[in-house]
Amino acid sequence: MRRLLQDFSPSTVVAGFVAVLVGYTSSVAIIFQATVALGATPAQTASWLWALGLGMGITSIVLSLWTRQPVLTAWSTPGAALLASTAGLDMPEAVGAFIVCGLLIVWAGASGWFEKLMDRIPVAVASALLAGVLARFGLDAVTSVKTAPGLVLAMAVAYLLGRRLWPRYAVPGVLLVGIAFSLGEGRLSFAGLDTTQVFVRPSWTAPSFSWHAAIGVALPLFIVTMASQNLPGVAAQRASGYATPVSASIAVTGAATTLLAPFGGYAFNLAAITAAICMGREAHEDPARRYTASIAAGLFYVVIGLAGGAVAMLLAAFPRELVAAIAGLALLGTIAGALAAALKDEAHRDAAILTFLVGLSGLSLFGIGAAFWAVVAGGVAIVVTAWRRP
Repeated sequence: MRRLLQDFSPSTVVAGFVAVLVGYTSSVAIIFQATVALGATPAQTASWLWALGLGMGITSIVLSLWTRQPVLTAWSTPGAALLASTAGLDMPEAVGAFIVCGLLIVWAGASGWFEKLMDRIPVAVASALLAGVLARFGLDAVTSVKTAPGLVLAMAVAYLLGRRLWPRYAVPGVLLVGIAFSLGEGRLSFAGLDTTQVFVRPSWTAPSFSWHAAIGVALPLFIVTMASQNLPGVAAQRASGYATPVSASIAVTGAATTLLAPFGGYAFNLAAITAAICMGREAHEDPARRYTASIAAGLFYVVIGLAGGAVAMLLAAFPRELVAAIAGLALLGTIAGALAAALKDEAHRDAAILTFLVGLSGLSLFGIGAAFWAVVAGGVAIVVTAWRRP
């Protein structure tokens, strides 16, 4: 415990908060759309926030403490989009499908096949995948200048000065400047914040199992979670130099999905984008102490889960441009490092740049996101360039 407290620092706590802010505000609207599509009551919708917050928080804390590495989990964003487009399914059948998906994720981790697959991906391709996925956040930060030039430019100047004068606290300084600027412009308002019901009561939904829900929901949910979420999540860890036990981590997220499914925890996975915020040098100069950033993020997630809608509204009060700018600036170092690692090996350079471009494109086919297709493109490029005529 003493070492844990010593490893914490203001920069790791802020990195954890930024990771939660980016993760929550970027996709919580899709969660609400999924609950509407499944006909959830207001109590069930609040229960989803409770289950997702606690699931992400507890798994992040447990895995980070166990491995002493920054392991951050997340809800499956493409999985939520899949659920939002589902028709003709009621909540009990959906919960049954969530449990089946959780058991499949446990099997993927316990069997070890997913880790064996990840071991075959070269470092150059993994780094290019990470750079491609994260670069979109850098571009979003730049394009935010169109709608909030003063805010974004003030945060950019604060970042450059911070990197020059106090490198460890550059991101905390940027966040403070962004909040102060937003308050000064009146863009940050808490007038609509509802504090009458602070704590959420979980709502149990008894599962109902059916073949059409297992095939039509559970299996696609499993595939998109593994291909679009866990794959870049592991790539982010490898590209950042962390040898996290993949199989055990995947199994833990699957177990959390299975246990919390009746309350709304539809699918958990390893995070990539938010985890990269906790793995970068902006979190801490010492890589061995960055695990406290993911623990801090886990604690914030638990608070959000317990407080539910009130905290959701609090985070939603932050201007979109502030979130985009803080995400892009916090990830600059990680993007640069991933690109350098991707292009260092000349033998894999063509495969790496192809992986980067497909990952950056945001391409989605058959419900599977760009991360999977980027690895496919990189793998094909490696096979073709390595082939020699007899």
